Amino acid sequence: MVFWVFGYGSLVWNPGFEFDEKVIGFVKDYRRVFDLACIDHRGTPEHPARTCTLEQEEGAVCWGAAYCVRGGPEKEKAAMAYLERRECEYDQKTLVDFFKVSCAFSSLSAFLTFSIVVDNSKEGEPEQPLLTGVIVFTSTPDRISNKYYLGPAPLEDMARQIATAFGPCGNNRDYLFLLEKAMFDIGHEDDYVIELANEVRKVLGVVGGVPKEKKLSAPSDVPLKSFSPLKLTPLPEAIAMDS
Repeated sequence: MVFWVFGYGSLVWNPGFEFDEKVIGFVKDYRRVFDLACIDHRGTPEHPARTCTLEQEEGAVCWGAAYCVRGGPEKEKAAMAYLERRECEYDQKTLVDFFKVSCAFSSLSAFLTFSIVVDNSKEGEPEQPLLTGVIVFTSTPDRISNKYYLGPAPLEDMARQIATAFGPCGNNRDYLFLLEKAMFDIGHEDDYVIELANEVRKVLGVVGGVPKEKKLSAPSDVPLKSFSPLKLTPLPEAIAMDS
């Protein structure tokens, strides 16, 4: 058995398991949203963090990293067991197509030239996937059937929650800032992540964001404003791993 898994949150910068290949690319018709509660990594049952999940949206594109695990049943079983424990708040495994755009650098022009790895019918977007059947951890967007689904909220409310939540793996704002940096590092910034991160900086009293020259380092020790926490009931035997 060989499997590929797509990471769009902390897996982009911190996979945490042994893999054989990593490819930067994207999935279609999904967008990244911060609608999932985390109560054992970056938050608590009394004050849940907001972490990202995927929301279906026709025409959307979500960039991230696909990881390949091969090398025998034991290695693959260990990697999947780790992922299932780490992503315990996601209630679905979805199979998606994964696309890649190759990048070549021309020293003569000193510009990046992008070329599609396969023929395409729409400019800037591959027609055929590089991989099919790639696993991605997602969540059911229903508050009744999925106790960890928070749903959307006004940007300011989400920013206050993210600015103040923390758990065994660290605080919620660092998760957001590290994701912002990770997307910058792979060359595919997410406007929604940037907007939310800047709103969190306003809550923290950081004016103007962080210059890219500083690679979007996360301000962890800024005084917090007061915030009334949400409450969720924890799942039994949750483990402290980043999500």
